[in-house]
Amino acid sequence: MTAAATEVTASLPKGARIVATGIAGDRLVLTLDIGGVTEIRTFDARTLKPAGKLKFVSEP
Repeated sequence: MTAAATEVTASLPKGARIVATGIAGDRLVLTLDIGGVTEIRTFDARTLKPAGKLKFVSEP
């Protein structure tokens, strides 16, 4: 059985850069640096649909 190829173009905020990628179970995990703020975005590894977003901010 061959899986069908999936093609997705994901937009990142201006100035964002990908600092790490990984796989966790059935999720693709991207760690982003967005103007000094770290954000983790997850995607379903099979469909590449967004699955979640976690943003880290410093307490005032």
